[in-house]
Amino acid sequence: MTDVNNTPDSGQDPSRRDFIHIAAVGATAVGGAFVIWPFIDQMNPAADTLAEASTEVNLADIDEGVTVTVMFRSKPHFVRRRTQAEIDEARGVDVSSLPDRDARNVNIEAGAPATDENRSALTAMVDDGVEVDDALRAAFLVSGANCTHLGCVPTGEAGAYDGWFCPCHGSHYDTSARIRRGPAPENLPIPPMTFISATTVRLG
Repeated sequence: MTDVNNTPDSGQDPSRRDFIHIAAVGATAVGGAFVIWPFIDQMNPAADTLAEASTEVNLADIDEGVTVTVMFRSKPHFVRRRTQAEIDEARGVDVSSLPDRDARNVNIEAGAPATDENRSALTAMVDDGVEVDDALRAAFLVSGANCTHLGCVPTGEAGAYDGWFCPCHGSHYDTSARIRRGPAPENLPIPPMTFISATTVRLG
């Protein structure tokens, strides 16, 4: 009769066997992470895309009556320092007469009326401790530069309303970048803006 108590031992300490098992699983997990990481990393935004997540514009470099075009989130945007005549013209428009009465401005409440004040840089956020002249803020209009019809880039200081004109399909925008005539269904959108200094605005 065989004595069950005399069964040969495997010669391994159970605690040592558990350690080896855990170490093997851990090594496999780490190795797997090294293999998978390049595939995960390639899904992250490219460096140039991250750089465009925000764009800073020095408004002091822009003279009255001048428009500059900047890239923000891979799309062109107009930054115009309007003349007082352009501001007065935009403010004199009855919002109820507009094809699109929505301000299209992410800096204020959705659905706000498309008054000139609601579309100008008066609506931009201001960093703590920064003081910005209201006249400067009112003078600047920052908007998307792609026509809301088919994405063409309109020509500045043109059209029936002294703002922008898209020659491709005949959309006319006024000096507040609001659609006034033509096939475009919406006003040019106003991007997120924050004054980070008295003369510098950050888009994004």
